[in-house]
Amino acid sequence: MATTDLRNTVKAYVNAADIRLLKLIKALAESYQNDEQELMLSEEQYQMIDKRRERHLKGESKSFTWEEVKQNARNAG
Repeated sequence: MATTDLRNTVKAYVNAADIRLLKLIKALAESYQNDEQELMLSEEQYQMIDKRRERHLKGESKSFTWEEVKQNARNAG
């Protein structure tokens, strides 16, 4: 279904909705917006990532190959 068709279908549901459905749609939209905002990193988080990257590049932190990660995941189950 194309985006335009989907949008029109949703609008039709909204136009015919009772208060219960409208409240559900509002809660869903607000939850979606909050999730999007939570995906943003703060400046402090970016700085922490940069420090960890520097430590990694200097060999000061432990790292794993992809094969080691897969094996650890298999062993954990």
